[in-house]
Amino acid sequence: MFSRKNRRPKSADLLKAWECLDAGDIPGALRLVKQGAETLPLAETALVAGRAAGMAGFDDLREAAATLAADPGKGQALYDFGYACVERGLSALAIPALREALRGNPGALMVMRELVSAYEREGRHGEAVEVLTRYEDDFAQWPDRYLLVYNAIMSGDLPLARRQHALLPDPTDPRWVPTRDRQRRMLERAASAEPVSPLDVTDLRGWQFVMGGTILGTLSPFGFGAGMTGRYAWLQDSYGQCLEGLLRLRALLDAAEVRPRSVSLLPDRDSRILGLASAEVLGLPAEPFAPGREDTVVVAYDLNGAAEADGGPEIMGQLFDRAPGQVLHEHASNWTDVPVVTADSVTLLHQSVVAPWGPQLGAGGDGGVERGAADDRPAERIAAEIVGADPSPGEGDGETPADPLGPFTDFVAAVHGSWLRGDRARLTSTGPVPSARFA
Repeated sequence: MFSRKNRRPKSADLLKAWECLDAGDIPGALRLVKQGAETLPLAETALVAGRAAGMAGFDDLREAAATLAADPGKGQALYDFGYACVERGLSALAIPALREALRGNPGALMVMRELVSAYEREGRHGEAVEVLTRYEDDFAQWPDRYLLVYNAIMSGDLPLARRQHALLPDPTDPRWVPTRDRQRRMLERAASAEPVSPLDVTDLRGWQFVMGGTILGTLSPFGFGAGMTGRYAWLQDSYGQCLEGLLRLRALLDAAEVRPRSVSLLPDRDSRILGLASAEVLGLPAEPFAPGREDTVVVAYDLNGAAEADGGPEIMGQLFDRAPGQVLHEHASNWTDVPVVTADSVTLLHQSVVAPWGPQLGAGGDGGVERGAADDRPAERIAAEIVGADPSPGEGDGETPADPLGPFTDFVAAVHGSWLRGDRARLTSTGPVPSARFA
């Protein structure tokens, strides 16, 4: 139990979060806390996080929060709270506590590793690099130097990554061998992409390839200069956009000199529709997916959706170890909730998407906007509509750089030697373990 004097926070933002909890809105409360995590008082943050954890049944976090709220200056309490937050997916709340714990105990490599893990999960790789560099004289080669190389890559500092990689010996523990190989492949892909791709902060296609071996087909024409750099937020997809993606896939296969003999259909409806259209565009026979089939293109509309279909989890597992010549293509890939398996080819990146045959928004009879009914026609008829659509890209807001076919195929021709050797784990994986914690 919290003491009576700490029953409620005093900060205005945290009081709003407290009121959300009064109403049973745990996600709303945590959103408010995350937004102010860097500046809000740790003891009061712990009050709200602890109450939310208690409501959610997370006893580890509830107890750690209670201890921190009672003694916010204690190093062990700071670490335990940060540890529990990382484990419960609240890395944004963990960072201030772990940073303070490290400040009070600068020789604690375990605290440093947990802080690095929290930074990674929040995509703050540059800050992870700063912390790791500060402890370079004391840290271990595995995992610490590996973590420095990984975060240097993810923050875009390839020169630092290469210097540190050259200092990293082969691991003596065989559990680290897959991690070492993954890191080498990332640097190999970077080397193959650099001659034809800037690999700067706006080079979405280049970095998608470096991170996981995925070749991105198209860029969003909206919000490029606002930080989206080719990603979509909410997308109402179209038949023309589906066809544009399939034409890019065909150009990709030609430029990479990959010669599939079939299209493999996944069982969910969205993927089956797109797979049937793919077979027409590629001029290949379509057949149900079978694990181990060689020289085939496995087509998914959205891998997260495919994973939720009957048999989806088993199929995702079978796609980790792909057969020779087996190419996984995903049309709409979620970049904020990345699929469990990484595709070799992706048409576009989105946060939320509605398929062209899904319940799309449109003008209502009263002049307002309303959601229509899903198109329940047979998959074959919808696939034919994709094949007959206009694939011309939309104009957008005029800020996205032109992305003609020629530079795209030049990119593919330059990197195809290291393509299809990508990493099957999700693109935003923070490394070989759930959190960077070692005894």
